[in-house]
Amino acid sequence: MPESLLIRDVPPKIKRWIDDEREQSMLSQREYVISVLEKAYNSKARPSLFDAAQHPAPTSPTGTPFTFVDLFAGIGGLRLALERVGGRSVFSCEWDKNAQKTYRAWYGEVPEGDIRKVKIADILDHDILAAGFPCQPFSIAGVSKKKSLGRPHGFKDATQGTLFFHLATIIDAKRPPVLLLENVKNLRSHEKGRTWEVVRSTLETMNYKVFAEVIDAAHWVPQHRERVFIVGFDKSVFGNEPPFRFPTPPTGKRPKLMDILDPNPPERYTLTDHLWKYLQKYAKMHRLKGNGFGYGLADLDGVTRTLSARYYKDGSEILIPQEGKNPRRLTPREAQRLMGFPDHLSVVVSDTQAYRQFGNAVVPLVAEAVAKQISAVLSWQLARAKNRCVFKGRFGKAR
Repeated sequence: MPESLLIRDVPPKIKRWIDDEREQSMLSQREYVISVLEKAYNSKARPSLFDAAQHPAPTSPTGTPFTFVDLFAGIGGLRLALERVGGRSVFSCEWDKNAQKTYRAWYGEVPEGDIRKVKIADILDHDILAAGFPCQPFSIAGVSKKKSLGRPHGFKDATQGTLFFHLATIIDAKRPPVLLLENVKNLRSHEKGRTWEVVRSTLETMNYKVFAEVIDAAHWVPQHRERVFIVGFDKSVFGNEPPFRFPTPPTGKRPKLMDILDPNPPERYTLTDHLWKYLQKYAKMHRLKGNGFGYGLADLDGVTRTLSARYYKDGSEILIPQEGKNPRRLTPREAQRLMGFPDHLSVVVSDTQAYRQFGNAVVPLVAEAVAKQISAVLSWQLARAKNRCVFKGRFGKAR
C-alpha cells in the first residue's frame, strides 16, 4: 500500500507555482507533485558520464550510461532511441498538448510546454542535448557574415526571433558535451542553403565539431523517409577530431510494407466512393499538366512514400490497395509500425492526432543507429581520459 505524505504550511509562492504548472500539464495537484518528486528522484538514480566523480561510471549492458534532454520532443522518437543505448532523460519539452498526452502515456512524464517560456535554470545539466527543432527562415539582412557568424555569441544576430535561437541559447548556456539534432532533408537547401549555413556556423562558433548526414529510413522501416541528422561534439571535451561516423545501413532482407499491415483492418479506413473518385480525378488533372501530384498506391512488397503530418486529411500519399474494393488508409497502429514505434506503446489520441504525431515523428530505429555511434565516441572518450572520466564543472561547463 502506498505510504501517505502530508506537507503543511507550503509557502504561497510555491503553492501558486504548483497550481500554475499542474493546470498547464492537465494534472491534479497530487499527480503533479508526485511527478516532480519522481523527476527529482530519477535524476539521481544513475551516474552520468560527465558528472564530477571520483570513479568512472559503470558501463550499462547497452553502452556507456549518460543523461540527455529531449527538446521539441514530439512523441519521443529521439528519447526512445537514446534510452535503448543507455541514456536517461532528465528533462523534456514539447508544446503540443496532444503530443504531451502521448508522451505522458509512453514515458510517464508530461514535457514542459513552450520552449520560449522555459527557464534555462530549470534544465538539469546533461550529457546529450537531443532536439527535433523546426526549420524556420533566418534573417541576416544588414549583418555581415563575418560579424554574425565569426565571433562568440554571433548566433544572436543571425537567429533572433526563431526557435533555433532559443535552442542555441540553451546550448550556449548549458554546454552539453554532445548534440543530437534532427530535421527535414530540405534544411540543407532551405532559403538557398542559408538556413543550413546559419545552423552549422552557429554550432561551430560555439566550439562544436559538427557532423551532418541525410539518412533514408527505408533501410530500417518500409518507408522512404529522408531526414538530416546533425551530431555535434564539444571540442573542449572531445578534441578537434572525435572518431564519429554515421551508421552504415543494415544489410540483408529489407523491410516490406506487408510485414506491418493488419490482416483485418476496420472497414472505416476504406475510402468512400466519393473520396476515391475525387483523388483519381485530381491525379488525372495534374498528369495532364505534366506534374506528378496525386495519390500513391503502395507496393505491398516494397516501401511507401513518406508519411506526412497531413495524412489524416485523405491518406492520399500512402493508400493500401484492396482486391475488389476501394483502397484504404493505413490504420493509426499501422502508421505507428511504419515509423518503427513498437506495438506495446498504446495509441491514446484520436486518429487525426495520431496521424499528425507519427507524420512529424523521428524514426526511432534510425535515431538508435546514430545514437550507437555516439555511444561509441563516449566510450572512446572515457577510455582516453587520464582519470577515466570526463569532468563537468558547475553550470554545465565541460573541463
